Amino acid sequence: MMTTIEIENLSFEESLTMKIDLTTLVTESRNQASEKIDVLSTVDMLTVINKEDQKVALAVEAILPQIAEVVDAIAVAFQSGGRLIYTGAGTSGRLGILDASECPPTYGSNPDLVVGLIAGGHKAILKAVENAEDNRELGASDLKDLGLNEKDVLVGIAASGRTPYVLGAMEYAKSVGATVATLSCNPNSPMTELADINMTPVVGPEVVTGSSRMKAGTAQKLVLNMLTTGAMIRTGKVFGNLMVDVEATNAKLVQRQKNIVIEATGCLESEASDALSQCNNHCKTAILMVLSGLDAKSATDKLTKHNGFIRDALSDS
Repeated sequence: MMTTIEIENLSFEESLTMKIDLTTLVTESRNQASEKIDVLSTVDMLTVINKEDQKVALAVEAILPQIAEVVDAIAVAFQSGGRLIYTGAGTSGRLGILDASECPPTYGSNPDLVVGLIAGGHKAILKAVENAEDNRELGASDLKDLGLNEKDVLVGIAASGRTPYVLGAMEYAKSVGATVATLSCNPNSPMTELADINMTPVVGPEVVTGSSRMKAGTAQKLVLNMLTTGAMIRTGKVFGNLMVDVEATNAKLVQRQKNIVIEATGCLESEASDALSQCNNHCKTAILMVLSGLDAKSATDKLTKHNGFIRDALSDS
């Protein structure tokens, strides 16, 4: 058997000759429901895909307690100066980057608060980078470059649960004392053995055998949405169901800010516009101003005192 170091030093051509046993992976097994999908009508073909997709939400539902545990860990990290780091390869890496990139415009968060890493770096977002996912040391070095520390939460993402790049990242994260979670779709995988918290939505075999960008990718997207949305709610960036830290970076979002202030307070559009203009278009501050009658500075100070939670600021008479 080859050692980890020997495997990491293989060239791309040499790695192609390695035998990897995928027969035990649920995501690599054949789906009986789609065995004749190539001879079905287009509507029937899509019906098979749709029926399989319906199983994904149920698989995610089955692991809600584990997702909740990770959400709470992320919220604690955010409140103590830590970050959420996603690491993955291929589709899994791209999904992490997508989720991370949506946080600043949606929640006004610092771009460094949620970070997505992909094996092979930036160019791998659009095009596969040969052999990058098989490099265990690269997973660790990418985290070193980020200055990963014990305050951070790392979520390793891989449908297979065995990607070397992700395993290397998880091992390094454990060594520095970070909280380590995993999001995979195969139970009892090498990644689940390493993680502090395991999120394993078992979605079953794919419609096209081994194409884990389908059901497994959909499950990952659902869970990642929950992680950041839940953590942002837990850290005061949502009031009711309104994204009260949204940044007005385009015309649509300028109007959305006004609508949010109106929805949260019941005020007129003119009042919402006036409040927003007085607080440099900080939606949360404008809401507190309208609801409490405070001026912009006083509202800002009160929100700071209560770590950005509008309800707590309102209850502070």
